[in-house]
Amino acid sequence: MAAIALTIAATPADARVLSTVEDALERAFPAPARIEKKTLYLDAQQVQRIEARAGGGLPSRIATCFVARAGEEGAGQVIGYACLDTHIVRTLPETVLVVVDPEMRVVRTEVLAFKEPREYLPSDRWLAQFDGRPLEDSLQLKRDIHVLSGATLTSRAIMQAVRRVLAIVEVALAEGEAIS
Repeated sequence: MAAIALTIAATPADARVLSTVEDALERAFPAPARIEKKTLYLDAQQVQRIEARAGGGLPSRIATCFVARAGEEGAGQVIGYACLDTHIVRTLPETVLVVVDPEMRVVRTEVLAFKEPREYLPSDRWLAQFDGRPLEDSLQLKRDIHVLSGATLTSRAIMQAVRRVLAIVEVALAEGEAIS
């Protein structure tokens, strides 16, 4: 009981899980799409290529991604990809799911868990700026993407996450180099 009490006391009052991965994937790829989970173990060459494309480092050489295919059997064509990205915003973690279409453009960015104070949580409207964007040099804050007023660190963290996911999908999933 003491351990449970300490755990509850140590959890920030506004730490929140906003959505489950399963619910977010269902919104991104409605039935009858079949979604296959892929745990990617990136090799040194993939990491180097991803970091070069993303313009920043990877927090881990392991990535959790999903490939969605048309139809219930899952043998249909790829209709999209999604990857989870967990990172530190200021001092606490955030997890986002970034959904990418086969043309390597962002379809959706959704915050699944946000441990920072509520006032730093981005709105759906702000996240929609990423929709339709490919991994280009202009996919940067103060270029194609506006900075989230009062939450610069959140803006930066999500921008980096979107760029990482686009690079991971391009290098390790779309090219078929993933080991799962």
